[in-house]
Amino acid sequence: MPAITQIEAIIGDITKVEVDAIVNAANSSLLGGGGVDGAIHRAGGPAILEECKKIVAAQGGCKTGEAVITTAGELRANFVIHTVGPIWNGGREKEPELLAACYRNSLNLAAVNNCRSIAFPSISTGVYRFPKPMASRIAVKTVADYTLKRSLPSKVLFVCFDQENFELIRSELSALNT
Repeated sequence: MPAITQIEAIIGDITKVEVDAIVNAANSSLLGGGGVDGAIHRAGGPAILEECKKIVAAQGGCKTGEAVITTAGELRANFVIHTVGPIWNGGREKEPELLAACYRNSLNLAAVNNCRSIAFPSISTGVYRFPKPMASRIAVKTVADYTLKRSLPSKVLFVCFDQENFELIRSELSALNT
């Protein structure tokens, strides 16, 4: 029976947390961008981009819902797990399933690489316009379901950039315990 995973939400800067793996809400090119993606690439330095370029050369980027792993460069983590969240189109293009796959595939990569702790941003809730309440529900449910059956990672941190996402995640986490 796996140990109980600690799941928490905080407001903060994901580039400053100390965990084994930080999840990057990347775009399919893996070459950096705005928001969380740009912040992680800037804070982590050129080593992350160099590894992303090698992945792109080998497989042509990363598809929506999938995830790849690189060094964390100068970040306080060991790895960055890059996952491509879905762009919201009204839910007609399997966006909820793709978002859940982002979390599951990131957790799988963390476990395969013996990561005891992982930090997630709010994937797809910025410029990709995924409705924040639904995204929070999917994130927490997917992480909780995954960690019930596995011992790694043993700590999951939702690092929220703003109060709104924090309150939504915290509310979903509270609902788990009732």
